[in-house]
Amino acid sequence: MAMPAELETDAARLREALAKALAEDGSLADPAWRQAVEAVPRHRFVPGFYLPADERDGQGLTVWEPVTAQLDYGRWLAAAYSDTTLITQFDGKEPDWRRPVVSHGGAPTSSSTLPSLVVRMWADADVREGHTLLEIGTGSGYSTALACERLGSAAVTSIEVDPHRLDQAASALYGCGYSPTLAVADGLFGYWPEAPFDRIVAACSFRAVPPALLAQARPGGKILLTLSGWLYGYARVLVTVAEDGTAAGQLLAGTVSFMSARMHAAPEFGNPAHWAAGLPAMPRMARHRPERITDATEEAFHLRFLAQSAVPDAQMTTVSGVVHLVDVVTGSAATLTRQDCGWQVREGGAVRLWERIERVLDAYDEAGRPRPGTFQLHIHDGGQHLRHAQMPDLPLPRP
Repeated sequence: MAMPAELETDAARLREALAKALAEDGSLADPAWRQAVEAVPRHRFVPGFYLPADERDGQGLTVWEPVTAQLDYGRWLAAAYSDTTLITQFDGKEPDWRRPVVSHGGAPTSSSTLPSLVVRMWADADVREGHTLLEIGTGSGYSTALACERLGSAAVTSIEVDPHRLDQAASALYGCGYSPTLAVADGLFGYWPEAPFDRIVAACSFRAVPPALLAQARPGGKILLTLSGWLYGYARVLVTVAEDGTAAGQLLAGTVSFMSARMHAAPEFGNPAHWAAGLPAMPRMARHRPERITDATEEAFHLRFLAQSAVPDAQMTTVSGVVHLVDVVTGSAATLTRQDCGWQVREGGAVRLWERIERVLDAYDEAGRPRPGTFQLHIHDGGQHLRHAQMPDLPLPRP
């Protein structure tokens, strides 16, 4: 089906409404970024995407419905200019948008990040005129276009690990008149040909700050990225790089999660029952309940990240109400089972996984439950440590 003649008029109206809404909720305090949001046609970067259906399927999986202009023009355009992350790919497989099909479950591997978060990231990293920028994770290209609109295309480099994603983003960018430097590259290693950069901003998450990014930042340059791990704890961090290559900065507030850099994704760990079978028969009572790191609250989101720093190789899953912790690196495991009197823990292997997490929770409580912004990340001599004045240091995994 041909696009309606009123597409550009409809899109301009919706862009203006989106910019106004973002400004009213505080996401667009900078007039220059508001101008960029009003100028960049997001619909050109998302010809097809998925939205979740209202109900899950019979197996409890999320049903993802494809949305294109051909399927439903009104729904497609309204979603394109909503403050919503639009999933464009699952499990690294590029959809055929000419004949899209419903997806049941699956792991999102590419998306167009919600506009409020994009401009918030540019603002948090203090991206402004005169800066050179490395963006890690081109995705749909929409965020790249916003940066080009503000900085000029010559100042922007954007890299993407998926060649199909980059090809589509490049077509949209060039079609809109933007010409940044684009490359298929792994974000773990940045992009040396265009270094050094004044700002490096990542739209994927890492277990620790990659050394290549530190080396490619100009002295005084800033790196904004999301730290993550195998417990799916997340924290945003903004660090400033010094002349000697060390860096320091603080965790930022907010509950933001990004897809992991593909080389930092969690490994498969097998059948939880196999791990549980080798645990000691005699349990102990847990000092802390697992809900402290699994509840859908801002504090639990923060605590999961701190807990993850104590057991960086652990993964967690719940089967029939039993919480399993599995560490494929050391062979350690733990289970937590709810009883009338509380939670019982069984632990085995070289690392007592839940005991380590409990120590972090103890220290957190004793420190008065400090917020993310009170934690500093220090990077020097090859190590990376989270520090708080009233808590023990928490090392990040070696990058």
